[in-house]
Amino acid sequence: MSNPRPIVITGASSGIGRAAALRLARQDLPVVMVCRDGQKARAVHAEIVRLTGNRRVELETADFASLEEVRAVARSIRDKHSEIAVLINNAGATFRDRRMSVDGHELTFAINHLAPFLLTNLLLEPLKAGAPSRVVNVSSDLQRPLRLDDLDRHKGYDPYQVYGETKLMNVLFTFELARRLAGTRVTANAVAPGFLRTSIMRNTDARTKAVMFFLRIFVMEPAVKGGDRLIHAATSPDLAGTSGEFLVRNQPAKATAPAYDRALAAQLWAISERLTGLPEGAEPLLEADPLEPGL
Repeated sequence: MSNPRPIVITGASSGIGRAAALRLARQDLPVVMVCRDGQKARAVHAEIVRLTGNRRVELETADFASLEEVRAVARSIRDKHSEIAVLINNAGATFRDRRMSVDGHELTFAINHLAPFLLTNLLLEPLKAGAPSRVVNVSSDLQRPLRLDDLDRHKGYDPYQVYGETKLMNVLFTFELARRLAGTRVTANAVAPGFLRTSIMRNTDARTKAVMFFLRIFVMEPAVKGGDRLIHAATSPDLAGTSGEFLVRNQPAKATAPAYDRALAAQLWAISERLTGLPEGAEPLLEADPLEPGL
């Protein structure tokens, strides 16, 4: 195949994103690594190419704290690839203190939800053209009940609550996306990759870092385990046609109860469209099917 469909993975310079990108490259698959610009991203990209000999590993850069950079990287990917096999929305962050993005949104919310929501919508055209294709959204078991009235946290900030809310948003987005993509042969599933040794908590307070250091030694799994679970969701024949699932250890599992609230999902989708400037310029989705089984 002269122009094989790539697997796009965000947050690919560290943790489970790097582990997944490396293993996919070792399978001689075309990979597009989406990372923040900087020496680290370039070094990891060069290392993966060197270790695997895979010259079809590409590097795209974007800071997910900026919606304009998300739009720019989506344009770059679309310009180079008319078809995409898989989009893995893996990039994520959490912060000890309330911070704001360049667009004026609370930063955890901006990076963990608004950025992947926008990127996915802007890449729907090549995903549909490459069907059967998949969207894999990285979530967590740490989902927390969601408040839609103060997503930018003007009324108080708890980093664990905010992070948990964004992980619920990931599942709500996945389930709503799966409903809207019914009939397109593009599937959407959410993955809880596990309790892993990654740098996701690097911006937390000293006490949390101390606890995490202990857990890293005695409880957490290596990042490569999470990478393998992303690859399973992205490529396993067992999941061909499977959509609208929350996967834990490679098996469909139950998310928290609010994840199945269709009204909440629809509200979140509408708010996300408004905050990201969609649907202007986005590939139109099918209407949600209220009778779609399994969701």
